[in-house]
Amino acid sequence: MTTLALEDLRVRYPGAEAAVLKGLSLTLPLGGIACLLGPSGCGKSTALRAIAGFEPLSGGRVLLGDRVLSGPGVHVEPEHRGVGLLFQEIALFPHLTAAANVGFGLRRRPGAERDHRVRELLALVGLDELGSRMPHELSGGQQQRVALARALAPSPRLLLLDEPFSSLDAVTRDRLATEVRDILRDAGQTALMVTHDADEAEAMGDWIGVMAGGRLVEWRPTQAMATG
Repeated sequence: MTTLALEDLRVRYPGAEAAVLKGLSLTLPLGGIACLLGPSGCGKSTALRAIAGFEPLSGGRVLLGDRVLSGPGVHVEPEHRGVGLLFQEIALFPHLTAAANVGFGLRRRPGAERDHRVRELLALVGLDELGSRMPHELSGGQQQRVALARALAPSPRLLLLDEPFSSLDAVTRDRLATEVRDILRDAGQTALMVTHDADEAEAMGDWIGVMAGGRLVEWRPTQAMATG
């Protein structure tokens, strides 16, 4: 079972007096979507980077299923973690079509298998008729859905989302948050997102973790989970 477990995570940047993460612990079950909520500087993006393997730990462990990704004497490189990433900078390849962007991480798969997976994902994100379009021919929301499909293409065990909607206007952001939540649930994808927007966290997540000063001060189900 792909459960994400963070055990007493601690991160301290070289030369810094205080740690950025000061003992972060949580467990996210298979297929769950959680949001870490908090202001800038609270440590939420550092937590994502530590899970992804971009920041070394000064203490604690990251486990995905029964596999230790980071811990004392252990550091699995980011590309070998089975973790997908979606950032606020969409960063699609401008010279590739939407379909080619989605399939970029599948270049080593047989052509027929790759093409089937690309079609499947474009349909999942509601862009099955737009695969031949270039990024500049798509709206901001459509570009972000292409980026989501690209992140899902290799079938990651865990998807990390770092404020993926912050560059969009409010109306598009609200609509896309709901759409992405539904896409992730349809895919059965375990996901952890960070945001500073409480409404976005409620719309996206099954669980919300409130962070302050490098610590998790609250971990609770969202209203939808609590009443469902």
